[in-house]
Amino acid sequence: MQKEIAKLLKKAVDELGENVEIKEEEIESKIEIPNSENGDYAFPCFSLAGKIKIPPVDMALQIREKIKKIPDAIKDIQTKGPYINFFLDRITLAKNIILEIKKQGDNFGKSAIKNPKKTMVEFPSPNTNKPLHLGHLKNMSIGESVSRILEFSGEKVIRANLNNDRGIHICKSMLAYKKFGKNKKPSKKLKSDHLVGDFYVLFAQKAKQNPKLENEAHEMLRKWEAGDSEILALAKKMNKWALDGQKQTYEKFGIHHDREYFESEIYSKGKEIVLDGVKKRIFQQQEDGSVKINLEQEGLGEKYLLRPDGTSLYITQDLYLAKLKLDEFDLDSSIYITGSEQEYHFKVLFSLLKKLGFNFSEQLHHLSYGMVNIPEGKMKSREGTVVDADDLIEKIQDLVKKELTKREKILKKELEKRSSTIALATIKYSLLKTDIKKTMVFNPKESIKFEGNTGPYLLYSYARANSILKKSKNKKSNKKNLTELEPHEIELIKKFSEFKKIITNSYKNLNPSLIANYSYQLAQTFNEFYHSCPVIGSENEDFRISLVESFRIILKNSLYLLGIDVLEKM
Repeated sequence: MQKEIAKLLKKAVDELGENVEIKEEEIESKIEIPNSENGDYAFPCFSLAGKIKIPPVDMALQIREKIKKIPDAIKDIQTKGPYINFFLDRITLAKNIILEIKKQGDNFGKSAIKNPKKTMVEFPSPNTNKPLHLGHLKNMSIGESVSRILEFSGEKVIRANLNNDRGIHICKSMLAYKKFGKNKKPSKKLKSDHLVGDFYVLFAQKAKQNPKLENEAHEMLRKWEAGDSEILALAKKMNKWALDGQKQTYEKFGIHHDREYFESEIYSKGKEIVLDGVKKRIFQQQEDGSVKINLEQEGLGEKYLLRPDGTSLYITQDLYLAKLKLDEFDLDSSIYITGSEQEYHFKVLFSLLKKLGFNFSEQLHHLSYGMVNIPEGKMKSREGTVVDADDLIEKIQDLVKKELTKREKILKKELEKRSSTIALATIKYSLLKTDIKKTMVFNPKESIKFEGNTGPYLLYSYARANSILKKSKNKKSNKKNLTELEPHEIELIKKFSEFKKIITNSYKNLNPSLIANYSYQLAQTFNEFYHSCPVIGSENEDFRISLVESFRIILKNSLYLLGIDVLEKM
């Protein structure tokens, strides 16, 4: 309905003859939902009035005067101060939106674009010195949700993953294994990436007792880059362990990648770019052999690109990878998803690419997110205080199993399937409902509650709607002409009409939390309707069944965009 109102307002503005430049999309973005006494939709005239230097109240009156023909779905249009208020024929609106939702189904809210943009989304880009942890789960939740939002909005998305499988962190795990590993191997009891992570933690513990280990790790990195066969063989073995284990976690969490990059395969190309930059006097080589650049004019200080021993830093390989991605896929946009602590890194990267003469820096975008902590405080990998992703998923699933078995007897196979779906929904929703820019605290016990702002609550609401629809198929409906709507029916229909705008805003801002919060509000509104308006056997059963079906479709679409699978039964 907002689109129809925007068209109406655009036509009226054009007829004013004041040469006011405003697009339909901009008008639509400013449409608000006021208190019920002020109509169903309202348009504030402040920005328009500012463009032609007249009071907003006069602007509202002039626009209203130009609207001659009112569509059937609108009952009345009034002005109140600087606002133009639209009062809808709610029954017509309800029938129209329900018809559209049911007709489009899983495609409701989806955009179709003739020439779609091609975008790469890179996530979670882990180091191969430890298993994935809670921070990676947030990265993966955001990455998959953003990818789906982009696809839903008409873009072609390539999901990519950079495996940081070379560097000083990797050498620390390798050195600890070489010294203390005693040829230990992964087993059924010890997942391969967890084995690697154990040695990373062990290195930190041993280095406190013997600081010389840090120098040995740097020497190992130098030998690695020099092509030492023994070091290369150890790196290959331990990286495979880490990658195999991480892949299992991706599969469990419902993540796949279309393209995998490996730092070990591209860092040398990045080093070539740096050395070429030295020749062109873009970068400066120091007496100790290191290479750096002064970015003080950009407010970024000094940045080193190569160490004194000639080994590469993360920024080195990122220079080449940025170019490789765009060349390989002819991208319109490349999005990096990382924590906010990487903001400086990407500011430097984009600045360096400009200085090197690469003309694609405008196509690169860093989507950063706030840290996720646990109630006990900040997590630290080297101290072994991180929450491993596998352990967390298992812990949440066990808590869900206990909750489900309290309610009813469930066969073991069904319990496993249902508890897995709920556990993943619990984690993903908890990590996405907070604005991604904000630091958050993840509390497992709070997140599994079946009431309140949680993933299980949303799945329960979907299952409730499914149960109502299932019951309705076995009963004769009571057909009656609809003459008026109950307040809770009106609120639910209003929520339906907000969905497309929420998708648009989440797409423009790359912010899944908008959809997450909408999903919760939608479920709340539906449950209030359910408790206040009987469905089966009511005089308006046909209409209310249509409301339930429409809710089910929209909530399913919303949850899909969050990477969450639904359950037909809880």
